[in-house]
Amino acid sequence: MLGRSLTAVLWGMISDRYGRKPVIIIGIVAVVIFNTLFGLSTSFWMAITTRFLLGSLNGVLGPVKAYATELFREEHQAIGLSTVSVAWGIGLIIGPALGGYLSQPAQKYPKIFPKYSFCDKFPYFLPCFIISGFALTVAIACIWIPETLHNHNDSNKSKDDVEALENETDKVEKQRTVQHNENLFMNWPLMSSIIAYSIFALHDIAYQEVFSLWSVSPLGLGGLNFTTDDVGNVLSISGVVLVIYNLAVYPYVEKTCGPIGIARITGICSIPLLQSYPFIAMLSGITLYIVISIASILKNIIAVTITTGLFLIQNRVVEQHQRGAANGISMTVMSLFKAIGPATGGTILTWSQKRMDASFLPGTQMVFFFLNLVEGLGILLMFKPFLIEKKKTHPDQLH
Repeated sequence: MLGRSLTAVLWGMISDRYGRKPVIIIGIVAVVIFNTLFGLSTSFWMAITTRFLLGSLNGVLGPVKAYATELFREEHQAIGLSTVSVAWGIGLIIGPALGGYLSQPAQKYPKIFPKYSFCDKFPYFLPCFIISGFALTVAIACIWIPETLHNHNDSNKSKDDVEALENETDKVEKQRTVQHNENLFMNWPLMSSIIAYSIFALHDIAYQEVFSLWSVSPLGLGGLNFTTDDVGNVLSISGVVLVIYNLAVYPYVEKTCGPIGIARITGICSIPLLQSYPFIAMLSGITLYIVISIASILKNIIAVTITTGLFLIQNRVVEQHQRGAANGISMTVMSLFKAIGPATGGTILTWSQKRMDASFLPGTQMVFFFLNLVEGLGILLMFKPFLIEKKKTHPDQLH
């Protein structure tokens, strides 16, 4: 996240200048290389370095959001950006699930991966290798996707006319680049949505960290006493339901309530849901498994609904030539917030488990209370006068 925060705006500007497609392919190739090296890490600092380089060289998320916006007419942009949100959410779910199933395979599957084998020496290589293989397949497939930037209809123009038009366009773009990027910071509908989005990003990454650690914590510390496979199963179920929600439900609720309206409603509903987690831990057996699976599904649906609504606002309040840079700014701020999320969430969870007998919010009730404070701040920032939804003027209305 620190690496991404340093380069996200640069990658966004490159995608505005040279196209979304090359930046997307470069970012995915970076995953193939540095995710594999991460699985081969032999020291803490090698692991840190590979992650930093991966974040620095992977500027894919901002251009992907711009791409999804430009690929659809405005009335269908919700499904495009909700697909990005769901893909991101499923990645955050399937990633830990794969880690749970495939890490340390020599211990879990000794008949397939014997002791002293390659996977015993590098116990976290297998999940990284599987993900890198998938990323390589995606990178190759991206060669055939269409470019959405600068799609001019030049079929009836001579080669000289096309070159003259492109040269003139290049000059105008160079003259306006600095002015446009400065204006982005004066675009309050954009900046307010980025700030709100970053608060929710902090909440989501901290929640992911807390949920995984809380689930495997012993019952005496208010946890669920789950195995890593149990956590993987719960997260996998959530991922399947997210896909169904994205395709069958979200486009309709977005049209009915608006992207921010539905985000506000679901955000408010998430507060009592999250505060119920410590009480869910009091259950046992199949009842616990069913209830925590339902809670996890609802929480992930809420997260995707909120981020998709803010994605829509961010991409609708800027023009195409600014969209990459705008998403780059969004990724920079979000990455800074996400960089502190896991450590903060883990630290507060550890502290809360040391006060199991406290009179005020004992045990894990405290860590979920802190998560709700962050969520509550994000919800407040989605209301006026802070968040403003600017209506873009249709080109036909300018004549």
